[in-house]
Amino acid sequence: MMKVLPKTYNLKLIEETTPALRYDSGTDFATWQGTARTKLAELLGLPNMKKAEDDKFTIEYQKETEEYTEYRFTLQSEEGYVFPAVMRVPRGTKGRMPVMLTLQGHATGMHISLGDPVFPGDTDLISGGDRDFVVRAVKEGCIGVAIEQRNFGECGGDPEKGNPRCHISSMSAILNGRTTIGERVLDTMCVIDALLSHFDFVDPDRIMLMGNSGGGTATFYTAAIDERICLAMPSCAVCTYKDSIAAINHCVCNFIPGIVKYFDMSDISGLIAPRNLIVVNGKEDPIFPDKGVRETFEITKRLYTAAGVPENCALITGEEGHRFYADAAWPIVHRMMGDLSRKG
Repeated sequence: MMKVLPKTYNLKLIEETTPALRYDSGTDFATWQGTARTKLAELLGLPNMKKAEDDKFTIEYQKETEEYTEYRFTLQSEEGYVFPAVMRVPRGTKGRMPVMLTLQGHATGMHISLGDPVFPGDTDLISGGDRDFVVRAVKEGCIGVAIEQRNFGECGGDPEKGNPRCHISSMSAILNGRTTIGERVLDTMCVIDALLSHFDFVDPDRIMLMGNSGGGTATFYTAAIDERICLAMPSCAVCTYKDSIAAINHCVCNFIPGIVKYFDMSDISGLIAPRNLIVVNGKEDPIFPDKGVRETFEITKRLYTAAGVPENCALITGEEGHRFYADAAWPIVHRMMGDLSRKG
């Protein structure tokens, strides 16, 4: 008898599984979204997390440059867990402004989004992949916010090497009925709460979220859960589970126990509709293969058509690998959002 390896056996199970909560065209779309969103929150472990009653919001500093005002602040998402974020507000703006929240992937921390190299290799990481998300957001007329994610940078990364450290925290989260992705979703939602509570120049109707790689993953799931996000731009993160997460050696922070029983990533994209979704990928990305991305996006388009807004989703494919493609993606943001400089 031919020997079958466990990884082959489990991958075959995934390939043969039809997700239980895949949208059926005979079902009311809004009703399906409500049921599916509740199940996704459960799988992420969100019911096992309790948002702190006091966000303990603290501005650590405010400084002015010719281009923007920068605020660094901390806040509490769960009782006892405090984390930092940095916001840049374009100078000379009046009224309410659109916000682009940004999430780095497995890099050395949120300073990459700010275009501020700290550790060896940071400069190449920034210049070689358009990862200075906040810098570009400000140039495009948005408030830019960099969020430090759990297990990255100041929130659990290696203090000497600047590397992310996800394994122990992610495994402990699973033992507690939680997931690292769910924790990152909660933290991002709490940043939105804080922005709306503490800054009257933030437009509640123009809150956007983007990220690359692990930041793209957190972007995707957060937008599926939090309907305040009007545009999500996950990069190098959205693919079939069978082609990427299940088949390739990924960080443990990407895994959600039991999710393939209910969803593939394409099904989850339907929870973002009718809000704007821009999926960005690289043609040569070795860990989120183009084939799986395109298969996912075909279903995404069908779901957005079912929601009555096929024009509200887009796929941007760069010619290189695992990186962001700012020059291709930002014009689509403007097409979907209109004049970002308009007053709220």
